Parts: sequence; C-alpha cells; structure tokens
Amino acid sequence: MRPHPAAEAPALTGTTTTGPVRVMIVEDSTVVRRLLSHIVSRDPRLELAAAVASAEEGLAELGRVRPDVISMDIRLPGLDGLEATRRIMAERPTPIVVIADAVEERGLHISMNALRAGALTVVEKPLGPGREGWEAAAEAICTQLFIMSQVPVIRQRAGIAAPPARRAAGGTPPLRPLMVGIAASTGGPPALARVLGALPADFPVPVLLVQHMGAPFMEGFAAWLDGLVAPRVAIAADGERPRPGHVHVAPGDRHLSLTTGGLMRVSADPPAGGQRPAADVLFGSMAQVLGARAMGVLLTGMGEDGARGLLAIHRGGGTTLAEDETTAVVYGMPAAAARLGGVSAALPLDRIGPRLLRVAGGAVGATDGR
Repeated sequence: MRPHPAAEAPALTGTTTTGPVRVMIVEDSTVVRRLLSHIVSRDPRLELAAAVASAEEGLAELGRVRPDVISMDIRLPGLDGLEATRRIMAERPTPIVVIADAVEERGLHISMNALRAGALTVVEKPLGPGREGWEAAAEAICTQLFIMSQVPVIRQRAGIAAPPARRAAGGTPPLRPLMVGIAASTGGPPALARVLGALPADFPVPVLLVQHMGAPFMEGFAAWLDGLVAPRVAIAADGERPRPGHVHVAPGDRHLSLTTGGLMRVSADPPAGGQRPAADVLFGSMAQVLGARAMGVLLTGMGEDGARGLLAIHRGGGTTLAEDETTAVVYGMPAAAARLGGVSAALPLDRIGPRLLRVAGGAVGATDGR
C-alpha cells in the first residue's frame, strides 16, 4: 500500500500568519466557482487569493499565489483532483480541502483516494443561496478551510526509522481482547487503510470504527475502505452482533456503542464533546461491557474525542494504543489521551496493525517491528 505523504518527506507547515487565511479555489464549474468565491469572500477569517478553473492552472499559480489552504474540486478536466493533490503534496505541500458531490459514486472514490494522497478532509459541494441548509453548508465550508489551514502539512523523509514505541511501565500482559474499537478524525482515512490493511480477512475479533466525517460521505467511505482491506467493511446496523473478520463503521451523524448484551447500538443521542459519532461514546461503552477484554486504538485527529473513553478502557484493564506523534497528521486526539494517562503504548502507524494481530492472536509470529 502506498505510504501516506505525511510520512515521506521534510516538514512544511500550514499558515502561521495572524491575518485572514488565503484560499485558492480550484473548480471547473463557473457557477460553483463563483459560489465558492462568494462564500469565501464574505467570511472575515478568509481571503480569496485565487479562483482557477483547472488543476493545471492551479499548479501553475501555486508559487505566485502561495495560498494557506486549497479548496479542490475532484472531477476536473485534464488532471483530476486526485492527481492534482499528489502533485501539490510532492511539489509544494499545502493543506487541501476536497469539495465533492456526496452522491456521485466515482467522485466519492476519487475523493477518498485524494485523502489517501494527502488531502486533509472532504466536504460537500454547496447548493445555491436560498436552498434549504445553504447557510449551514456555507459556514461548514468556511470553517473547514480555516481550521485545515492551521494543520501542519508534515512529511518525514522516507527511510528514517521511527523511534521506539513508548510503553506503559510494569503490569501484567493484557487479556486477549474480544473486540477492537478504532477512532480517527483529520487524516483518518489513509491511516485506517494502513492499519486495517495489515489485518487478514479472518481477523479473529470484530472491529468497531468511528471516523469523523460528513454524514453524506460515510457510505462511500465504508465502500472505499472495503475495497482496500481484507476484512469486510460496512456501515454498522442497530441491534446487529459484531462479527469477527468485519469492520463495523459508525453511520454518519450517529453514535455507535456496545450494549450489555454485546450488540451494536446506533443512536441519535446528543453529540458528545461536539461529535456524533463520538469515539468517547464507543470506547466508554466497550469499557463498561467488556472490561479488560476491550481494546481501543486512537489515531490522528484534532481535538480530544476518544481520550476519556480510552482512559476508561485503560482503567478497566483493557489494551489501549495511540498513534505516535512521528506519524500522526494531526497529533491532537492521541496527545489528549496520552496526557490523561490512558495510553498503554504509543506506536508509529505501521506498527499498529501488526500489534493488533499479535495482541488479538490473529497470526502466528506476527510482529510489530520490535
């Protein structure tokens, strides 16, 4: 599997200026380009630096415009958004927000691969003013552009060995888990592809997954991931029993948790810490139901979601892993968990899948590079 660009080359960062965030819009539709330009121009946090109609034009203007963040259409004439993302991340790494049509299957597939190539997040294309949800959609786009402009685009040189994993001192070996919960936010799709890509189709315990992403994209995300990894990946269903060799993904805008009977619960309960689905809800339920037989994994992402839930698993005697700072696109959620003392081991991304295999007993002789 191709390594994520965030783990390949020297570090560059997003904007550190105190003025408005400079936005480059890459969009071939004149109507949508004007609409996005209007949305960006009216937000005091943002400044419209350029609006171009093709990836080729965007690449040519990149050095002159020097944007802090790029709004990238995914279906473009000539170079599509995926190839444009690859080139930008190779030539002049810049935070990229993919703007996609959530109901267009091929565009969704390209969008997910653009995330794998280095884009930070994907948001839905806006409808015109006056349409239902217009103001909320416009605000969501501007907020994502502003937030993602602050994300350091960090890439390590290939071939540099990651430092040894940090382990919790002492204690007895953990019990073999009955279930694995994994959560991620910004930078999550490519990280999840790498972790789950290390698991066989017959991985012996179920995996429950929370990924922070816009609700319209969750079906496409699950289908994309299912095409990349050996375990089966599908949206979780309320009342269903988790199955070994399967990855059950929290639906868009719904919490995923575990009931006392060991079944999955999908709910519209209020957001936890501003998130729905929330990793804290999933991890907390696993700690309560499974105790020492729970295993939680927290990957790249902004904020603190998952930190308290991971701590609950840790206190219950379960196994907890967090992505190490050396590979995390955004070392927010894992750092919060580490600060609370809820992390059994912090591992670089490529060691997490093998560690899951070893702890879950899914492969004889599996190692995690130690």
